[in-house]
Amino acid sequence: MKKLPICTYRISLYLVFYVLFSPWLTEMVLASTPTKDTVMLCHGTFQSSIMGVVTDTEGEPLMGVTVQVASSKRGAITDLDGSFRIQANTDDNLIFSALGYKTQTVPVSGRKQINIQLEEEVTQLDEVVLNAGYYTVSEKERTGNIATIKAKTMEKQPVGNPLAAIQGHLSGVNIVQTTGVPGGGYEIEVRGRNFINGVSDPLFIVDGVPFGSQSLVASRVSSEIIGGGISPLNAINPNDIESIEVLKDADATAIYGSRAANGVVLITTKKGRSGKTRFDAHLSTSLGRVSHFLNLMDTQQYLEIRREGIANDGLADLLENPALDFFWPDIKSWDNNRYTDWQQELIGGTAYRNNAQLSVSGGSGQTQFLVSGSYQKETTVFPGDAKYGKANIHSNIGHRSENGRFKVNFSTSYAHEDNKLPGADFTGKAYSLEPNAPAPYDGEGNLNWENNSWDNPYAALEEKFGAVSNTLISNALVSYKIRPNLELRSSMGFTNYRLDTHRAMPSSARNPSFGLTPQNYSNLTTNASQRNSWIVEPQLNWKNQWNKFSLDVLLGMTFQEETTQQTVVRGRGFPNNGLIHNLAAAETLEIISDVDGEYKYGAVFGRINLKLLDRYILNLTGRRDGSSRFGPGKQFGNFGAVGLAWIFSEEPIFGEESLLSFGKLRASYGTTGSDNIGDYRFLDTYSVSGDEYDGTTILEPTGIFNPQFGWESNRKLEAALELGFFNDRLLINTSWYRNRSSNQLVGIPLAATTGFSELTGNFDAVVENSGLEVDLRSVNVRSKGFQWATNFNLTVPKNKLVAFDGLESSTFSNRYIIGQPLTIVKLYHALGVDPETGIYRFEDYDGDGDISSSGDLEWIEDLAPKFYGGLGNSVSLGNLTLDVFFQFKKQKAYNTLRFAATPGFKGNVPVELFDRWREPGDNNPIQRASSGFTTVEDQGTYQQRSNAAVSDASFIRLRNVSLNYKVPTFDNGLDINVYLQGQNLWTLTDYTGPDPERPNNTRLPPLRQLTLGLQISF
Repeated sequence: MKKLPICTYRISLYLVFYVLFSPWLTEMVLASTPTKDTVMLCHGTFQSSIMGVVTDTEGEPLMGVTVQVASSKRGAITDLDGSFRIQANTDDNLIFSALGYKTQTVPVSGRKQINIQLEEEVTQLDEVVLNAGYYTVSEKERTGNIATIKAKTMEKQPVGNPLAAIQGHLSGVNIVQTTGVPGGGYEIEVRGRNFINGVSDPLFIVDGVPFGSQSLVASRVSSEIIGGGISPLNAINPNDIESIEVLKDADATAIYGSRAANGVVLITTKKGRSGKTRFDAHLSTSLGRVSHFLNLMDTQQYLEIRREGIANDGLADLLENPALDFFWPDIKSWDNNRYTDWQQELIGGTAYRNNAQLSVSGGSGQTQFLVSGSYQKETTVFPGDAKYGKANIHSNIGHRSENGRFKVNFSTSYAHEDNKLPGADFTGKAYSLEPNAPAPYDGEGNLNWENNSWDNPYAALEEKFGAVSNTLISNALVSYKIRPNLELRSSMGFTNYRLDTHRAMPSSARNPSFGLTPQNYSNLTTNASQRNSWIVEPQLNWKNQWNKFSLDVLLGMTFQEETTQQTVVRGRGFPNNGLIHNLAAAETLEIISDVDGEYKYGAVFGRINLKLLDRYILNLTGRRDGSSRFGPGKQFGNFGAVGLAWIFSEEPIFGEESLLSFGKLRASYGTTGSDNIGDYRFLDTYSVSGDEYDGTTILEPTGIFNPQFGWESNRKLEAALELGFFNDRLLINTSWYRNRSSNQLVGIPLAATTGFSELTGNFDAVVENSGLEVDLRSVNVRSKGFQWATNFNLTVPKNKLVAFDGLESSTFSNRYIIGQPLTIVKLYHALGVDPETGIYRFEDYDGDGDISSSGDLEWIEDLAPKFYGGLGNSVSLGNLTLDVFFQFKKQKAYNTLRFAATPGFKGNVPVELFDRWREPGDNNPIQRASSGFTTVEDQGTYQQRSNAAVSDASFIRLRNVSLNYKVPTFDNGLDINVYLQGQNLWTLTDYTGPDPERPNNTRLPPLRQLTLGLQISF
């Protein structure tokens, strides 16, 4: 038998070794298969195995760098430590390329080891790929407005909700935290409020699956403690997110049709990467405290004002009557020398949050995986043992066939949240409780009611609020390349969100003087709600390129169904408070609400993208939607957009030496719509009232049949200029936009005699949002040991009601004015305090000699921001990195006069009210004190609704600081990072209220947080 050349045996052994021991380097194995080149090796052509390491300019290994032989398709990918191995001819060239780094071509020149350093590519516009939902597009070639934030930025913020991670970072996106209570929600608006009625939330897409952001909490169960509701987005762990993109203009959003009237937020979770199996452990602990306390009166100031108010009302004699002491216990029976800082007692605690996360990832060139799990436990600043726990599991697996034609990706996220809070928010009591109020507990540790003279705030700890939620989000993306330029794919997703809340109110939480017992008072209200949604979206994508012209065509369909169930039950009359959590022990059960909704949605959509000479781009998108929320003949709507871009920096006039490295003009126009009005609104609907008549359950009418109303429409126009200077080390993007929302779906009030409160229909009303957005990014310094980068964003929004037929004769006449924003409030015009009478004065607009709401609420204030934005700097020196981000807003808000304008009432007030009128001739800003017990003229309620209760609430806030140190290690495969992070650390403002961004004295403001963390990867 003829012997094979010795090189053939070596090649066989080489293949067996890598197939058995390095399956994750499949691409390299395939590249090493005996092809024509390797056969030539056996016949004398000299070829060798080349090894090496790829690092950055600081010597750090780079994983995932593509190494390709220039003369063939053979390639390899660097491992975790930056190493690679590849077969190449001695006279060949190797091409090294990686996202964010300059591509280098290196001649082999007979070498067997090649170590190189890749320089960071500042000009990254071609490489930065943005998620546009149904397709991806480079930063350079996008025709729409897509704002993005990456994991690198989000990981530097100690937050538990994805919206908190992008607060202040993106232009055109205004986010406000509704409460500092763990598990609370956030309000988000993308380019303002578009519709008179309905929610302003954008469409949220998580890994291709629509995700409902609206809370399913029932107001009767938890409105007092959780504020704006429990945010379903809390179920998404920010550390599991790879990027968040916000689609804003018509070009970016029209492909989502009616679901995108308020913008689109795309959340992409992390995926596995090829290479050695990698473990990441992340541990952190946070401390949180209220950042600002109100300056309230002390005991002596408070009692002085109280006695003065009683005297001013002519009740001084009654104050001396012992039989009437129960009217003013704060003066007569409580210790007049006692002082308690109730802010410190009730909201002055320290909230602790501990977080632990472990993930494992890796895979081969064909199959990659990632599995992560995390657990978070958080307490509150309130007294008691309230706590919030959250457990997350996230997994992702991706696979492609050897020829790359078949791909599948499957991701799943599951979260379990358990929130245990007191029955009420202590914040309102902390701001208003008398400074000399009694001690909360007596000597034996029981609630102290001080002879039934006060409502003990600690009684709220007897009430219990609990919320348990379970969230599942799963998505599968399957694709197959029928031809090299034709791909068939389908996205399939399912979400399940279940929320169970309860609020227990035992009789022991009420003053004993009321004579309440478990039998006649104690009650338990439960809310069991669930939202299920599935979606299937088959798509066909065709691409082709001819010399200087390319065409990209996408066609797809959407099939979606969502069901919602909610049942609210109240049990009353328990044998004792120990059985209050058992509804079976209740004497009576009452169904307060029983909702069962179904929503079906279907669509056909498409995109055509044409590109000429890599500089002239036309993008056409369209969608035809069908919704079950409209009646026959109105169920379908058509939406579309056109986007244009001219990359003028590619013109020959701009050479390589030009300071202008990038320049683009783009514009877009199109329409999106909205069906966000709730289910069954075109039908006659009824609800169970919970009451009975002669033993028969009563149905109450809630909606009247109207099949004529249809889609709301939002027409969007945008023009933008994008510039890059100094090889894109300075990037400036400026956008002007104008959105006009028409055919408004509004509830038309009906006479009570009809039995219905309103008729849902389309109003001929137009709301306009326009504005200017500026985004700036710069690399100020970039050297081997020192880097400094800056990012800045600014939004100047404007909102106005352009038209509203019949506004003057409608019930909205007292709320809106044509030509003014939807965010205005109508107020009295305060003229100060009359120096002779000591009473607040107001402008009598209608001249009838009387101040009333019918004709004198004519002063207009707009409470929407005039402008807002953020400024961030990132500085790296060796292994130390410092990131500092400031958020700013120019705005007005209600001040403390909104909640208390007359001194002397029972209950503490800000010390500003101590500067009151005392005698004729005084020119003080606060009217004379009053006890509140008489009909003596008191204009304080008018002052609370006047322009005096609105003041400047602009601020500059140190939103986030992150100091990270990378610990030097001897093992290149081990990374250790220690960091210190701060959130809401400092606020510069003239505003005197609780928080300038959330001026509400009954809800806990956002907390100042400090986090210490450790991250280990190996």
